[in-house]
Amino acid sequence: MLSFLPGPVKGVLLLGLYVINTIFWTMVVFSVALLKLCVPVPAWRKLCSKVMIGIGNIWIFFNNCSMRFINKIHWDVDGTDGLKMNRWYLVVANHQSWTDILVLQKILYRKAPFYKFFLKKELFWVPFLGLAWWALDYPFLERSSSVQKDIETTMRACEKFKTFPVSIMNFVEGTRFTAEKHRRQRSPYSHLLKPKAGGIAFVLAAMGEQLDSILDVTIAYPEGAEGFWAFLCGRVTEIKVRVESLPINEELSGDYFKDREFRKRFMSWLNALWAEKDKRLAALLNEESSALRRGKA
Repeated sequence: MLSFLPGPVKGVLLLGLYVINTIFWTMVVFSVALLKLCVPVPAWRKLCSKVMIGIGNIWIFFNNCSMRFINKIHWDVDGTDGLKMNRWYLVVANHQSWTDILVLQKILYRKAPFYKFFLKKELFWVPFLGLAWWALDYPFLERSSSVQKDIETTMRACEKFKTFPVSIMNFVEGTRFTAEKHRRQRSPYSHLLKPKAGGIAFVLAAMGEQLDSILDVTIAYPEGAEGFWAFLCGRVTEIKVRVESLPINEELSGDYFKDREFRKRFMSWLNALWAEKDKRLAALLNEESSALRRGKA
């Protein structure tokens, strides 16, 4: 453990480890992706996809090791014990910073299958990561510019997701929480932005019969979600996560874009889910209990 180092030193060191790890495994993934493209045989391509998922899990393993080696973090996680690697999950989570992705990597590693995100098409140009996401079949969406094209992209992605068990990640708020965004939205929730239903409604319509459950993940930073650099520098010493497994029933399947009544019911369900998440998040952010525990440590 190198948690005794000054904050900026830890930040630079941990960022360096993440970058090296990402570059190395991205190149390995991309090499396998090229082999996959060169041989148009379904069995071969399926094998290559399976190998790339394995490489992705190794990349996550080294990210987790780097985090544990540099920073001392108290993890308070509940709800992951019953998860299975051979199941299909739709994961919905609140979103506060880039750190959330590393948190999800940490708590779901070897408990749930490899995760896939729906990404903005601009993220394809992120150095190295963009190539890795493309090779791993992460779907890139137009978002605001072409709803129909996004629906078609989502449909193709969902068909690919049926090949291997997968955790389909969705930050339902669509963007990171900030006080300014919260004010501008006039969000009815204390700690959350308004949820967006279209993405998860379409995934449920396309894969509802194959998905085993919805994992409702609540991520809390009792000391405050200061941002990714603060996390790298070791200023985030406590992270709380709660995972609830929700059943998928017929009420959650329908045509969100054409069926007005279903859209109203689905939004009502999602708003109720978000209201409960807001209460849970408020309880997890109880400053007094966190201070007492840190004082005892």
